[in-house]
Amino acid sequence: MDVASLADLLHETAEHHDAYEKAAPPHDWWDWYAAYFDARQAGSTPDEAVAAAAHYMADVKNVVVA
Repeated sequence: MDVASLADLLHETAEHHDAYEKAAPPHDWWDWYAAYFDARQAGSTPDEAVAAAAHYMADVKNVVVA
């Protein structure tokens, strides 16, 4: 992935993390970012990646949005 594409994906990740950040209890942002980023690189849509990141946070990190 070239630098411009990486920057675009990181920006997209930040935009999608905002809603999670506002609703979730305290957590390490990089865990959510990594799960989202991984899902997007695997071909998931942004909505699928949001769901994958939320599942990861709940299942692995025990951070659950009420």
